[in-house]
Amino acid sequence: MPTTGSAPVSVASSSSAASAGGSVINVSSLVSQLVAVTRAPQDTQIANQTAAVTTKITALGTLKGALATFQASLGAISKPSTFNAETAASSDSSVFLATAGADAVSGSYSVAVTTLASAQQLLSKPFAGGSTATVGTGALDISLGGASFTVTLDATNNSVAGAATAINAAAGNTGVAAAVIQGTDGAHLLLSSTQTGAANTIQVAETDTGTGLAALVYGPGNTANYTPNAPPADASFSVAGVNYTSPSNSITNAITGVALTLAGVTAPGASATLYVRTDTATVTKNIQDFVAAYNTLQTALAGLGSYDKSTATAGPMLGDPLLQGAQNQLSQALYSQVGSSTFNTLASIGVTTQHGGQLVVNASALQTALSKNFSAVSQLFSGTGGIAAQLNQQITSELSAGGAIDSRGNTLTKQNTALTDQTAKLNQQMDALTASLTQQYTALNTLLSSLQTTSAYLTQAFAALPTVQGRANA
Repeated sequence: MPTTGSAPVSVASSSSAASAGGSVINVSSLVSQLVAVTRAPQDTQIANQTAAVTTKITALGTLKGALATFQASLGAISKPSTFNAETAASSDSSVFLATAGADAVSGSYSVAVTTLASAQQLLSKPFAGGSTATVGTGALDISLGGASFTVTLDATNNSVAGAATAINAAAGNTGVAAAVIQGTDGAHLLLSSTQTGAANTIQVAETDTGTGLAALVYGPGNTANYTPNAPPADASFSVAGVNYTSPSNSITNAITGVALTLAGVTAPGASATLYVRTDTATVTKNIQDFVAAYNTLQTALAGLGSYDKSTATAGPMLGDPLLQGAQNQLSQALYSQVGSSTFNTLASIGVTTQHGGQLVVNASALQTALSKNFSAVSQLFSGTGGIAAQLNQQITSELSAGGAIDSRGNTLTKQNTALTDQTAKLNQQMDALTASLTQQYTALNTLLSSLQTTSAYLTQAFAALPTVQGRANA
């Protein structure tokens, strides 16, 4: 039978057991103690191994997350198009505003505006009696440019106000807004086009067989019912001396990559200037963001491989070849030389390494590089063999299925599963041990109880012998 050394064993009182003929040993307590002592070292070993594997899995997740986050930050510097950012400015914002896209070409362009695009507006004759005055009943066909919609007026909406409401709510309204203007002479119906351009003219025709709405009709040869408040007109302007017209004051196709918003006209013979320049401010920010993202990555990696002498605490991946390999590969890409110009390394454009591996940007040196050879700086980051491309390739390899990190993760998962299986097997073994010990100690308990009963009987019998002998002698 297993021995427990100095472990306490629960045994029933001899006197109470003898008088009752009951258990001598507390079998349940004894067995649980023996099993606990047997499994404790194995539980400790499995727990320690599980904690170590869990720590490694967590550390690997931290490494993967840090690399993935950093890789996502490379988008702003990984393509030549991100370095082709241009900015547009106007010398006179009262004449036009401008924005530049990636296709814009740096340069200066004169812009002269003769007329602005405008939308037509018509004011009807007055209707005595105000907004409730009756305008008639029937059907109207209202068109704007080449599209039209229908409005029906009946006894429920045959007033000036009713007509305005019906027009605004009409299904398929192509862009005509109606309002009621109240004057001393009565109520006027104001029709306004929501679309600029000479082609967007308003016409109103009565489509029923009667003439109940004749006072609202407007079109070629029938213009007496309305006064033009504003004509439909195209914008007329020139860029670099080339004339252009547009139905809108927002123009996107007059200059490649540049959108203009016309705001006013220039004096005869005068012009404003459009300036299109390389957007170095955005490029500078993108480089600074890259440096900040790398420093965040570096902090995460340093923490995984750190060692604190004061507390004798090691990072979860201290000395791990996987971490060291990733750091080395990143460093090779980061400090590589790209191209043959003066500005072919990070250090040459003012991005240098501090003690501890963190990067720092010298703003003055970076601006000098951008102003002297913008193309070289772009190539350094976004070229085919540029730093961003190398970093992208390296991280993709690290994170890919079957890569070093993925393989390590699979190994740790298998180890964790094996430890779980060990716990299950240990539970089975301890269940079997519990059953075996219970059977053994139950049998022993029965034997001891029987012996104790016999002992009690014999004790009583022997105690009676002197009395029997004394009576015989008498």
